[in-house]
Amino acid sequence: MTTDSEEPLLRVDRPSEAIAVVRINRPDMRNALNLALRRALAATFTDLAAEPSLRCIVITGDDKAFCAGADLSEYVDADPVEIIGRDMGRLWGAIADCPLPVIAAVNGFALGGGCELAMHADIIVAGRSAKFGQPEVMIGITPGGGATQRLTRAVGKFNAMRLMLTGEIIDAEEARAIGLVSRLVDDAAVMPEALRLAGLIASAAPIAVRKTKELVLESQNVPLEAGLRSERAGFQLTFATKDKHDRMRAFLDRKKTPR
Repeated sequence: MTTDSEEPLLRVDRPSEAIAVVRINRPDMRNALNLALRRALAATFTDLAAEPSLRCIVITGDDKAFCAGADLSEYVDADPVEIIGRDMGRLWGAIADCPLPVIAAVNGFALGGGCELAMHADIIVAGRSAKFGQPEVMIGITPGGGATQRLTRAVGKFNAMRLMLTGEIIDAEEARAIGLVSRLVDDAAVMPEALRLAGLIASAAPIAVRKTKELVLESQNVPLEAGLRSERAGFQLTFATKDKHDRMRAFLDRKKTPR
C-alpha cells in the first residue's frame, strides 16, 4: 500500500531473520494515521505474526515523529455511521493481538493515536526528545484507540486523568517517571537499544516468550486468582517443550564446567 506520492506507507526491514522493523513512512504528515496506513499496519502485523522464524517486531517512525496521531482530514466531516464502517477495532486488534513481542522505538511526537499505537507495544524505548500525550478532548472527541483503558493501566487513574482531561503533552522524562516508557535513552540510541532488546528476546525460548506475553496481557483482564491459575498452567506447559529440556540442561552443564 502506498502514499499519494507512491512512496510506501510502511517500510519493513529485517536486520535478522528473527527481527522485523516496521517503519511508518508519512514524514510530510508527521506519520499521522490515515485509514490506508491503519490498514497497512493491520495487514503487516497479521503477515509478520504468521512467519515461523520471526521472534520480535520493532515499530518506529522517524526522528521527528513516531506518529503524531490521527489524520484529522479524514475525521473532520465524518459522521458516526462512517466511523463505525471503518471497523477500527479490527484494525487496532491486529496489532493488539499479535502474539510476538512488539517494541515501540519512539523519537519525536507520539500523540493521540500515536501514543495509543505505542501503548499497543509491549516495551517502549523513547529518546529524550520524545513527546507523549492524548489531546483528543481539545478537538472535541474522546480517545478511540484504547487510551482510556491502556493508559490508565500503565500510569494509574490520576496520571491518566490528568493527561486525557487536559490534553497536556509531556516529555519523555516524565513519561518514564510515570511508567509509560520502559527505557529512556539519547535520541540516537533509540533504535540501537530497541534492536538490542529485540535481540535478547529473539535469543530466548520462543514458546516461553509467547506464553509470558499472553499471561501478562491476561493479567490486565482477570482477577488475581484466575491469572495465577493461568500462570501455573503456562508454567506446566513449558515442561513439555524441547527448549526447556535443552536450555536447562545446557545451563546446568555450563555450571559444572571448570573455569
